[in-house]
Amino acid sequence: MADAQLPREGGTDRKVVDVAVGVLIRPDGDFLLTSRPVGKVYAGYWEFPGGKFEPGETVQQALSRELHEELGIQTHQIEPWRQELVDYPHALVRLHFCKVLHWSGELQMREAQSFAWQQLPVTVAPVLPGTVPVLAWLAVERGFLGATY
Repeated sequence: MADAQLPREGGTDRKVVDVAVGVLIRPDGDFLLTSRPVGKVYAGYWEFPGGKFEPGETVQQALSRELHEELGIQTHQIEPWRQELVDYPHALVRLHFCKVLHWSGELQMREAQSFAWQQLPVTVAPVLPGTVPVLAWLAVERGFLGATY
């Protein structure tokens, strides 16, 4: 639960919002984090890029569309990875994390966000609560025993 001290908008009967999230990983192991744009909830927080599903979309279709809209890239390999349910004050969000290992095009920050290629431990802050589990999963995969984020 993110920001547990804050009230939940919509109370206890909130609908789950499905969001496709891309963990773009370069061959050297660096991964991409982007900042949330001004005007959005948690503006300035760092996260993995992605966005809400459109009706009828699969995870891969939603992520491919979102990464093109936000970053201007074309995805070529999307691997569904893990899911996490995050209870934010503004929404109950099911994050569908996918590894993106192949894409084409130069990064274009189409929402005036910032970006940073990162290694563990990350050097950008603050990190969005829904991003923290991914950093822990990457730490385990990369052999960082006892890592916390």
